[in-house]
Amino acid sequence: MRSTRRTLTAAIATACALATVTACGGGSGSSSSGTSSTYTFWDPYPQFDASSDWGKRITACGTEAGVKIKRTAYDTTDLGNKALLAAQQGNAPDVMLVDNPVVSTLVEAGILTKTSDLGLDTASIQKNIIGAGTLDDAAYGVPIGANTLALYYNKDVLSAAHVDPAGIKDWASLTAALKKIKAAGKKGITFSAINTEEGSFQFLPWFWGAGADLTRLDSAKGAAALTLWKQWVDEGYAPKDVLNNTQTTSWQEFATGDYAFGENGTWQLANAEKAGFPYGVVNIPAQNGGSAPVPTGGEFVTVPVQKDTGRYDTTKKIVTCLTSAENLLASDTTLTYVAPTAAVQAQQVKANAKLGPWVDAVASARGRTSGGLGTKYPTISQQMWTAVQAALSGAKAPAAALSDAQTSASKG
Repeated sequence: MRSTRRTLTAAIATACALATVTACGGGSGSSSSGTSSTYTFWDPYPQFDASSDWGKRITACGTEAGVKIKRTAYDTTDLGNKALLAAQQGNAPDVMLVDNPVVSTLVEAGILTKTSDLGLDTASIQKNIIGAGTLDDAAYGVPIGANTLALYYNKDVLSAAHVDPAGIKDWASLTAALKKIKAAGKKGITFSAINTEEGSFQFLPWFWGAGADLTRLDSAKGAAALTLWKQWVDEGYAPKDVLNNTQTTSWQEFATGDYAFGENGTWQLANAEKAGFPYGVVNIPAQNGGSAPVPTGGEFVTVPVQKDTGRYDTTKKIVTCLTSAENLLASDTTLTYVAPTAAVQAQQVKANAKLGPWVDAVASARGRTSGGLGTKYPTISQQMWTAVQAALSGAKAPAAALSDAQTSASKG
């Protein structure tokens, strides 16, 4: 318990160093009065305003529960910091959507309630998806949906280079394809290797696809994955600006129509339809063939601990409105997410066949905090993206970069 308090205190101190004085001095959480008819709801979707389909969805769930919902949207990092501050101040929101790796951090800080204590049913949710929000066999939220990564490809560019996407089976065949594409005067592949969680998220399929393990960043298998990325940058198959690319700017590069491949997520499907060129999707290949394991993305609908436990009954209605079997299709269609249950996934593919590869990818995806990593993952991830940056910039050899990363992660 004492170490948990230190973790929370350290996280709050970091948040206050980055936030305004006002943000650290007070919050906009829920009222402690059980008579309040307004329930607070935080999510990481600032791109959706009140007039958006998502904004309307939240309002409708409030109406269905018989209350008004006051929704506040933050970017993902800011939301996590504010959640920790709210825990200290005792004014956490009633409902909060958080990125799945954050769940374990919030549980350790004592912020979240168990789904079983609220009577929420999670039996139909795929184990690998809910696993990202499960600690000591207890779930602390309900996945709103899942997203993950695959390779988008530009059919025109591949055709001009005489590359058949069906032949992309492993790293060797992909690298050979990139060589042919460059020889044809086209650009190869773009991805995000930025020094944030996005960089780690994008590197993980290659790391796991080599058979590497997050508890051993410095293994030869991990070095093989980082060597692959470095080779692509050094040979000009990938641009040097991957070091600064977010997943959004990487997508923007792919959307120019100049690149053969773009590693990106389910959430870009709508943008792919607007790109102006024919595209396809293939799973990210593992080193020696087959599909590489990919990280599970997406958010969990969580219920922060409240001093007034009388609020939980209505809160449960709001969560159920967003995540029940009857309503998941509407929620995930709004967010362009893959549903966390097989039954709703089947409905999604029936309505849009292009979701088929993404459903397959999600089925074999891994939670970043699964396997007992929990709150160790953020430290490991930071060292991973630091190693990627060092190797791709030429500051260190891949093996040396990962060796240093493992040393630092072990200290953390």
